[in-house]
Amino acid sequence: MDKTIGERVREVMDCRGISACALSTMIPCERSNVYNIFKRSNISVDLLMRLCVVLEHDFFKELSEEFARNRTDSAASDAKKLQVG
Repeated sequence: MDKTIGERVREVMDCRGISACALSTMIPCERSNVYNIFKRSNISVDLLMRLCVVLEHDFFKELSEEFARNRTDSAASDAKKLQVG
């Protein structure tokens, strides 16, 4: 993920036309906490699950796909190092 999880939450929220105030009611939390979420590079599993449900978006799938890409890239890099060495 080129963006932080907080940035992705904001993007998905904006795409769905949901305001910070509305999201704060849905998850529930204070509106100021929603703005703090946008700044985060990590997030609790519980909060991420609530966000997935209310935003109808699978952030876990995104993270899993990123993990798989990074693992594949890392394995390819390691293989090149072995060939060179």
